[in-house]
Amino acid sequence: MGIEKGRRFDEEPQLNIKKVIATIIALIVIIMVIVSVISLFKPKKEKINEKYEYFSLHANNKWGVINNKGEVIIEPKYDEMIIIPDKTKELFIYSDNVNYENETYRTKIINSKGEEILKQYDNIEALDNFTTLEDVWYEKDALKFKKDNKYGLITYEGNELLSPEYDDIHTLKGLERSIILKKDNKYGLYNNISKDIILDTVYKEIKALGNTYDDGYIVKAENDKYGIIGPDKKVILEPGYDKIYNIYGDSLYLVQKYNKIMIVDNNGEKKTDIKNNQKVSQIINDNIIFIKDKKYGIMSIENKILINNKYDYIEHAYGDYYIAKKGNKYGVIDINDTQKIEFKYKNVTYRTDGSFIECENNDYTTDLYDNECEFKVTGTISEVNQDKSYIRIRVNDEYKYYNLKFEEKTNRDVLTNNTLFLVKEDGKYGYVNKDNKKIVDCIYDDATEQNEYGFCAIKKDGKWGAIKSDGTIILEPTKNLDNNIEINFIGKWHLDNNIELNSYTD
Repeated sequence: MGIEKGRRFDEEPQLNIKKVIATIIALIVIIMVIVSVISLFKPKKEKINEKYEYFSLHANNKWGVINNKGEVIIEPKYDEMIIIPDKTKELFIYSDNVNYENETYRTKIINSKGEEILKQYDNIEALDNFTTLEDVWYEKDALKFKKDNKYGLITYEGNELLSPEYDDIHTLKGLERSIILKKDNKYGLYNNISKDIILDTVYKEIKALGNTYDDGYIVKAENDKYGIIGPDKKVILEPGYDKIYNIYGDSLYLVQKYNKIMIVDNNGEKKTDIKNNQKVSQIINDNIIFIKDKKYGIMSIENKILINNKYDYIEHAYGDYYIAKKGNKYGVIDINDTQKIEFKYKNVTYRTDGSFIECENNDYTTDLYDNECEFKVTGTISEVNQDKSYIRIRVNDEYKYYNLKFEEKTNRDVLTNNTLFLVKEDGKYGYVNKDNKKIVDCIYDDATEQNEYGFCAIKKDGKWGAIKSDGTIILEPTKNLDNNIEINFIGKWHLDNNIELNSYTD
């Protein structure tokens, strides 16, 4: 009997490739669904776009640029200061071929790589402006350029705003959004925020009425008469007055016409005459602070005397409260002539940035009162921060923090973005973190809170240095800054003692 060889029967199970592929696809889909569900609950990592700010650097008698990390962006190799019209933009202006005798120069624009940009324009300049020497700024997104001895405006990106057809372009000092245009000895006005010509070049003179562009402008027309035009181009007073004073109130204006001084409303209607023996100091709502016989008083718009002219000075503070002076001492009164703060101070100021009253003592400390004229604290104001609603005051050789209601807070309460917080132990300064853990030992004679760029200034043995946001020293205390008004570091660079330059140096 022979051996039977094995053989394959047709009914034996076979591998179904289509089913295998379908199963694999199904598994992949299930896995993808699971991953998607998990990703919904998993915290997302935000992509951080690091924002830089830029500052002029003065080192070894040359000029360059640093960023807010203290890194050198443009090496200090230029003879003239580099102008940075917007500290958030990589746009730096420097001058060369400067001839001081002829007052001629050439400007170039470079970026953070030192590459020249906007080369299609000649002699580009930033439009500088200032309120005080300590408060200098440049107009936003508008640069002046020259072509064929005429001037125009471009944006920071190089887009033309105004064609080069003007004899001069400059700012109206002290006011934002107010750029004066001169053409054929006539003046106009341009608003660089709305990108609009507010006033055509038809006026002999344009002046600010108040402290902001919202207050409007005094203009002198072809007829040599004065009027007032608002920032919305609306004519408030037609040019028909011999003089318009920078004294105004709620739609009321002090003007002179036909040798008579009067107050008119914005329809030109006369509200009251000012007598020859009186002068107007301020208009507040329907009240007038007047001067007669070198003494100040308050009267209504109907010439009713509210407070007799018996004070050496009166200035409106807020609401019904007025700062007044008797002899050489200042205090506060209300509209009923009731004394609210005693006349014993060297000076009194109403702080609009915090809505409180600052009264200066002879020892240069200040007594602070809230807007109800209630005394709160004596000290020296170091900072008023409107954005974060706090006041920093040096009290008895220590810094204290208050909210705008004068409720005392800790530095950790108000400096919410900081990683380090100043502490004082046994007369020495150091730093703790948000959990009050000691990061830097209290070994310094003086120190500052962490600034907005993450750096702290530290002082030891009469010299200043700097530390980073993690508490490590970036510059040992080696700098004598006795002549500096403000102590502030970015990296190893400190703020120049000429604060109007807003530059940093070594």
